[in-house]
Amino acid sequence: MEAYLLDWVSLLLRWTHVIVAMAWIGASFYFIWLDNSLQPPVRVEDAARGVGGELWAIHGGGIYHAQKYRLAPEVMPATLHWFKWEAYWTWMSGFSLLTLLYYVNAETYLIDPSVMALSKWQAIGIGVGALLAGITIYEGLCRSPLGRHETALAGVLGVMLIMAAWGLAHVFSGRGAFIHFGALLATIMAGNVANVIIPGQRALVRAIEEGRAPDPANAIRAKQRSVHNTYFTLPAIFTMISGHYAGLHGNRLAWIALVLIVVAGALIRVWFVQRHKGSASSVVLAVGLLALAAAAFLVAPHVAPQQNSRQVSFLQVQQVIVQRCVSCHADKPAQSGFAAAPKGVMFETREQIIRHAADIYRQSVSTRVMPLGNLTAMTDDERALIDAWFRAGAKGE
Repeated sequence: MEAYLLDWVSLLLRWTHVIVAMAWIGASFYFIWLDNSLQPPVRVEDAARGVGGELWAIHGGGIYHAQKYRLAPEVMPATLHWFKWEAYWTWMSGFSLLTLLYYVNAETYLIDPSVMALSKWQAIGIGVGALLAGITIYEGLCRSPLGRHETALAGVLGVMLIMAAWGLAHVFSGRGAFIHFGALLATIMAGNVANVIIPGQRALVRAIEEGRAPDPANAIRAKQRSVHNTYFTLPAIFTMISGHYAGLHGNRLAWIALVLIVVAGALIRVWFVQRHKGSASSVVLAVGLLALAAAAFLVAPHVAPQQNSRQVSFLQVQQVIVQRCVSCHADKPAQSGFAAAPKGVMFETREQIIRHAADIYRQSVSTRVMPLGNLTAMTDDERALIDAWFRAGAKGE
């Protein structure tokens, strides 16, 4: 019953996370598009009162007229809409999911003894410490003199992210490394909203209400962080869904693939932003797609075409699977933390094992990500036995 309840908590948290993330990212994408689509105001009086750009759009059966001030209007409107809770709730729901899935079940999802032998609390400490260290270093770089030089800052941040991908991959399971890298990006993004963007907006509003000239530095800093968030968005989303693809995060070179995917996501986002401005570069898109293709090639299973002469019976394979896999992949899993078989995949009968032979081979031999964290201690000889059986045609005899 406890596992069943945890499943429902996980489901509701994930649902909440997706909803608020859609609201945050949707608003972010919209305003980036809006900023890059503004035209100079047509009416002279609009320009005279500080309007820097305007846009006409049609949606949902109505026509909208949006205007953006170069800095701020002379008088604050009676109602001003803010965009902040979408970001905060995305981070809070995401961290709650990280805790529930990866920290409560650290032995299953986060720790891989073949990568590094960690206790549960050591793994949790490293995970939380990585998030705190990442946002601290990022804030320090952005607030340093380096922050005034966008190209140099981007280069240093790129090196920081490469080091983070490498470090996480050499501490956690592949799945744990990917999700923590994404959590690091998301923490930086939410931190940008909480530490720079919203405080800058509050300072702007306060200056208007007090009749002072707003400090343009706040707008410049907020714009910088908004741009960073724009380019972090696609890589962060990718890492959140990557846990379903063991062929990616289970490869020993997965951290390099992760870096390539970050580059691909950022460049593809650059291309979309350029499209908003009417100056999209096919080169940028091509490089982004090439980086994605390179990541896919890097983690592709490269199995030498060879004949395994070892004679293996189905009964031998079934004994291994019952001993090492059925604790999770059963109608009623014995492994704590599982209310049902992962993805509904069960290995309790001959027919079920044969039906999922390719998955068993890929997960236990090709990528070696199963059993999770190798909790049931599947040996290399047992993996070789499954390999021989699969190569011989995965027969049920």
